[in-house]
Amino acid sequence: MGRAFEYRKARKMKRWAGMAKAFTKVTREINIAIKEGGADPDYNPRLRLAIANAKAVNMPKANVDAAIKRATDKDAADYDEVSFEGYAPHGVAVFVDATTDNNNRTVANIRHVFSKYGGNLGVNGSVDYMFERKGQFRVKRDALKGDLEEIELELIDAGLESIEQEEDELVFYTAFEDFGSFQTELEERKINVDNAELVRIPTHTKTLSDTEAEAVIKLIDMLEEDDDVANVFHTMDETE
Repeated sequence: MGRAFEYRKARKMKRWAGMAKAFTKVTREINIAIKEGGADPDYNPRLRLAIANAKAVNMPKANVDAAIKRATDKDAADYDEVSFEGYAPHGVAVFVDATTDNNNRTVANIRHVFSKYGGNLGVNGSVDYMFERKGQFRVKRDALKGDLEEIELELIDAGLESIEQEEDELVFYTAFEDFGSFQTELEERKINVDNAELVRIPTHTKTLSDTEAEAVIKLIDMLEEDDDVANVFHTMDETE
């Protein structure tokens, strides 16, 4: 197996791992959700989702309550959602989603990583067209009661586009615009979601040698270490 395959496997194990990083991400999600739709989760589906994601990473209820309280304070930090587009070495397109309370700091940090590790930071729109934005919901297989094919047919009416199976986990994908309605459908069915978020799926990927993949992986790893970075998407082929 090649380095890109091992990287893909490691990323699955790493996803939402690292308690401090996961808590930071969830706390910012809660902040943005409350600023967008208020502090009552019954009337704010984005906040309900952020709270569910907090539970998925074992964030204590006291921490969640504290994050909600801080977000409702008039002096709370105001986080913005920003994105960056560019290229890693060997022509691999990279799209970065971030949340920040200091855009100048975040821009400087992202630019530094691209420059130091052989990439190029581009302008908005330079690689966005290479990705499709999808809703992604991760569910334990045993969280679904009944025949999977039958459930799949029922969920198609709520916006389900495809299902992938990864070991003991099912990954549901929806169109971007169906994210909210699909979230509601799973809630009504009382299907516990391990993690739900909007992701960017590459419309095509680039196959690299192990040596080339190493350079791309290094840049992506350094981006993901930044606290402001929420997600990094790329067009490197990870299947082999």
